[in-house]
Amino acid sequence: MRIVVAPQEFKGTLSASQAAEAIGEGARRAVPQAQVELVPMADGGPGTVGAVLSTIGGRLMRTPGADPLGRRVEAEWALVGENTAVIEMAAAAGLWRLPPEERDPQRTTTYGVAELIRAALDAGCRRLVVALGGSATNDGGAGMAQALGVRLLDGEGRDLPPGGAALARLERIDVSGRDRRLAECETVAAADVTNPLCGPEGASLVYGPQKGASPEAAAELDAALRRYADVIQRDLGVDVANIAGAGSAGGLGAGLAAFLRARIEPGVDVVAEVVGLRRRLAGADLIVTGEGRLDAQTAFGKTVAGVARLAQEAGVPVIVLAGVLGQGWESVLSLGVAGVEPVVRGGVSAEEAMARPAELLAETAERAVRGWLRVRQTA
Repeated sequence: MRIVVAPQEFKGTLSASQAAEAIGEGARRAVPQAQVELVPMADGGPGTVGAVLSTIGGRLMRTPGADPLGRRVEAEWALVGENTAVIEMAAAAGLWRLPPEERDPQRTTTYGVAELIRAALDAGCRRLVVALGGSATNDGGAGMAQALGVRLLDGEGRDLPPGGAALARLERIDVSGRDRRLAECETVAAADVTNPLCGPEGASLVYGPQKGASPEAAAELDAALRRYADVIQRDLGVDVANIAGAGSAGGLGAGLAAFLRARIEPGVDVVAEVVGLRRRLAGADLIVTGEGRLDAQTAFGKTVAGVARLAQEAGVPVIVLAGVLGQGWESVLSLGVAGVEPVVRGGVSAEEAMARPAELLAETAERAVRGWLRVRQTA
């Protein structure tokens, strides 16, 4: 029997790799003779670099860059093979970089993301995979573009300062100084959401408040991104306002599409391709996936949903493990899931699960696989 283990991180307790190890241990206890293959996964959010490196290997690179407020930090990215870079935007410009009192999406910038991109170009990479989850920014990728040689100019020909609010004064885009190596690159933006750039479901109004924006500031940022989209379409011929996922990472998806000609794709699909999940599913008897909280949002582009979809295509039954079950978790059952097993259940509190995450996740995996075997044997 061959069992593929492909969870994402259990946020706040276990990385995707640690979760895979724990689930793998439980699966081996349930079926000692089984071949268990660990494939840590991610959906384009934080943890993508770690999942890729632990599954297919590569080099962990460290590069100096700017944090969301322009301070110097060191950020990590992955060099995979000879010419592929896997970059988490959150490594430089993530919300985790700022305490709550410093969060201000009117000023935060994606400049540091471009410094990671430039480091990848310097290392010879010509395939860029940029994971978009976890941002502290709402500048539409403007800071990234400026760091790559693009000039964003106001009505008097002056370069705009950092931050999304400044985009309200954008009059002209000059790409003549853009890093010429970008023309040689294939760029894929791995998005964990499908929001458009602007409007009621756009970057500013939906995610701006999570990043520190007041309702008034969120409305101003939305108008600024509309101006940005209009000038991009006029000067570059790219209609970022109507690209699904352009609102990812405060509009960084739009910036990557406009200035790097990136394709925006569901993050779980991008990661699955990089780690070869579809190939690994061929001939498997069971796949076990999971995440920290299973709820109504899980079915919409999250790792569990993507893994379940690929498993269904391959004809492989899938079990989902969850730290806790939230409202609407039943939605995953529509994805062809064979079973759902929570860590937090009768006799196990959330506090205990947080204190002993690996041990309890292994026990949950063992219980779930044994239950699946019983059903399989009686079918």
